[in-house]
Amino acid sequence: MEGRYDYNRIARLWPDILRQRPFKMWRYRELLPLRRDDYQITMGEGGTTLMRANNLGMMLGAPNLFIKDERQNPTNSFKDRQAAMVISMMKEAGITELIVASTGNVAISYSAYSAHAGIKLWSFLPSLVPPEKMREIAIYGSEVVKVTATYDVTKKVAAQFADHRGILVDRGIRNTGTRESMKTIAFEVAEQLAAELGPPQPGVPWRTPDWYIQAVSGGMGPIGFWKGYEELYQMGLVNRLPKLALIQADGCAPMTNAFRKGLPHSEDVSDPSTRVITIATGAPGPAYDHLYDIMKEHGGVFESVSDEEAFRALHVMAKMEGLSIEPAAAVAFAGLFKLLNMGVINRNETVIVCCSGHTFPVEKFLLEEDWLKVLPASAETLAPVVPETPPPAPPSQAGLLGALDQLDQRVQQIMIVEDNPEAARLLRRILQTHGEFQIGEAHTGKEGLDMIRATRPDLILLDLMMPDMDGFAVIDNLKADPKLRDIPVIVITAKELNLKDRERLQGQIQMLLQKGAFMDEDLLQEIGALLGKNDEEK
Repeated sequence: MEGRYDYNRIARLWPDILRQRPFKMWRYRELLPLRRDDYQITMGEGGTTLMRANNLGMMLGAPNLFIKDERQNPTNSFKDRQAAMVISMMKEAGITELIVASTGNVAISYSAYSAHAGIKLWSFLPSLVPPEKMREIAIYGSEVVKVTATYDVTKKVAAQFADHRGILVDRGIRNTGTRESMKTIAFEVAEQLAAELGPPQPGVPWRTPDWYIQAVSGGMGPIGFWKGYEELYQMGLVNRLPKLALIQADGCAPMTNAFRKGLPHSEDVSDPSTRVITIATGAPGPAYDHLYDIMKEHGGVFESVSDEEAFRALHVMAKMEGLSIEPAAAVAFAGLFKLLNMGVINRNETVIVCCSGHTFPVEKFLLEEDWLKVLPASAETLAPVVPETPPPAPPSQAGLLGALDQLDQRVQQIMIVEDNPEAARLLRRILQTHGEFQIGEAHTGKEGLDMIRATRPDLILLDLMMPDMDGFAVIDNLKADPKLRDIPVIVITAKELNLKDRERLQGQIQMLLQKGAFMDEDLLQEIGALLGKNDEEK
């Protein structure tokens, strides 16, 4: 069943009444399927930040890249919108007990909101859900049932139990409240994007992105997002519709596999093989057919990424933007990287990526074994150094300072010569998150050359277009100096190089990277190879 509303009346009402309401999910209640406001079950869901991804956008050459940060919801997931809507509708209908099948996030959200509403919840979970998540669900007072099978089998078991006990079972995307709740992400994005970029034209107050990217399992989120923009377009609040880019894990990609073959129905996956369990739905149900029709008419794409690509994206987002995201959200960002590299998404287009939730501490496999440095700090270590005969060791080797120095024994020097402070900061950040380097920074060619002569670094990251002395002149000076000519140089430039430029660089540098077209590991792999070679030569 679809929600239907008096769009003409709401279009007249909203300009005035929205100004008086807080920026939360329920500000759009005229377009939500709850008859009476006093049945609202809310914990402050919605109203999440739309942030411009400055560092990531600079690295990818995508200046209009935005992140819809759904981690900010009460249980750190976009599923809180769904839980708030469904539990409110249950409260209004007088229903006091519910069964839900989940891979984790839905059960956590529903458990929190059910506790708030005084509703009993049964949570059926596949065995791959980490026990720590199961315990969190149980803390809210939910009945937790672990099914030793896949999520698709778990859904069937939950339905059978619901039929046997006569208890309402959550129908996921088939539930009107579920689909309608996700519209609110679209409403918020439309308002926020207009505030960031301005209205698209006179008389059209809100704005549409070129692309909306989300990781999907059943497809509930993008179907709701699309319906939200359809309603805004019908009311004249936006002037066009977005394209959807929906990303799945390679090991469980029933929608993507079907889309690549041009099939209007999904190809179910009987044995999902991915560590991103929250989107490991092998039989996605009716969503794909609808999304397929949308993409065929309006443009858009399904794509998949490997687990390795997703986990790499997770680390990139943490280290480049300071966002700790769940693996499912990382799938969406890995899809962004892939679609930009494929040219499917133009780097100048306006892109929204849904950051669906926060990572959980249970996902220990995301860090390497050497992520932790242990620094013993005994009373003797912290004690001040008392002069004795013979004289004590130098201060750098004594007490706490000596212990700290042991953490930094093989630091190598890298010089960044870049006139754009933001680009230099990004390069510094990439280096700082991947190794222990001494990093010098200069913003003109002359300043950089002077610092290189003074410090003789192990590696130089060089821009070409700089005031007073460009990168070509810096390279000429380096190669003319016997003490400096063997220092490896990586050129990172926004300049479109012609044949003459490339001939000038031939044999003079180790690598050429185009700004906005490389990921951090491209740079780090080359740096690691060059510094390792330097160590061998020394």
